[in-house]
Amino acid sequence: MNSMLRKDAEEIVRSAVSAVMPEEAVRRALAGKRFSGRVFLIAVGKAAPRMAKAALDVLECPVTDGLVISKYGHFTEKIEGLRCIEAGHPVPDENSIKAAEAAMELTEGLLETDTVLFLLSGGGSALFEKPLIPLDELQDITDQLLACGADIVEINTIRKRLSAVKGGKFAARCMPARVEAVILSDILGDPLDMIASGPVSPDSASSADALRIAAKYALKLSPEAKACLSEETPKELSNVDARIVGSVKALCTAAAETCREKGYEVVFLTDMLSCEAREAGRFLASVIRSHAADGKKLAFLAGGETVVHLTGKGIGGRNQELALAACEGLRGLKNAAVISVGSDGTDGPTDAAGGYSDGDTFDALKDAGLELYRVLQENDAYNALKAVDGLIITGPTGTNVNDIAVGLLTAEK
Repeated sequence: MNSMLRKDAEEIVRSAVSAVMPEEAVRRALAGKRFSGRVFLIAVGKAAPRMAKAALDVLECPVTDGLVISKYGHFTEKIEGLRCIEAGHPVPDENSIKAAEAAMELTEGLLETDTVLFLLSGGGSALFEKPLIPLDELQDITDQLLACGADIVEINTIRKRLSAVKGGKFAARCMPARVEAVILSDILGDPLDMIASGPVSPDSASSADALRIAAKYALKLSPEAKACLSEETPKELSNVDARIVGSVKALCTAAAETCREKGYEVVFLTDMLSCEAREAGRFLASVIRSHAADGKKLAFLAGGETVVHLTGKGIGGRNQELALAACEGLRGLKNAAVISVGSDGTDGPTDAAGGYSDGDTFDALKDAGLELYRVLQENDAYNALKAVDGLIITGPTGTNVNDIAVGLLTAEK
């Protein structure tokens, strides 16, 4: 393993993630803000604890009551004066329902002079849920969508119609109060209604879209679930002011800055990466190999969100699978590496943020008795990368603005 490349790769992604921490974004959005009447703070998502704390620090008016909902393990400290609830992700659980019910109770009987300060980040679709069908069926439908490789927009189009709080329904419940929404985007193109399934945003998708997606993936649905998919969601919300304060574009921009500081010439590929993780890894490796003899110090950047089509029973995540899939294309190159991480510090149902591979990884896997194609077939990237010291473990970061993959190439031959 190339220790210098590994060091550069980790420092690049670490600095990029640091640049998109939610505190400064929330402070910019709320600086000088004063709300008349009562203020109710609700923060939902993987970045919710940091967003809520920043809001309390900067607001120039008192918060009447509040609630913070995030993933298990994402609360590093108590948030004074606010109720904190941990819930399931990427599949909702009983605590997800309790969290949504608490928010619904908190916002009952609001007045026109009241304000709901709604701080939203990725992961909210699972963490904040009041299903219109039994929870076990909702969990099964979510599992079906994840297993078949549906993208996040398709998944959330379905989720909205199976929920009493998604697709603008929560904002509608808050009427006549105003909803001030501050949002970290984890979806390509920053569509407000798709981030966390848009609890406070009018829905751009139709029931026909939902039924088409269900047919595309041959989802197994009860008659009740099918009926929900046929119901329309709010298309206009007059009580909401929403703004995006962070996205994958900022993540890529920060990574590029650190790359340049380290002497790399940056080649920005995309901030709209959306394909199968293993294909993205193979493509990134092929780009690197085509420039391997150029004699330049290059950094190839790609931000976005890939998907994994489950064919096996291993453990891993999309970033681990991307990095692992790149290793065959990098094989034998002493001056090349790929790293891919989720900005939230978690990748799939694992404790890793992502993975790293370089020109030595493929042979290291063989020495460990592992065949790459079998590992990928089993979707067991976590254990394979663990065997060759290729896991990137950061712990929860407190933000969530998609993923970043970086391909590095030095001038060495």
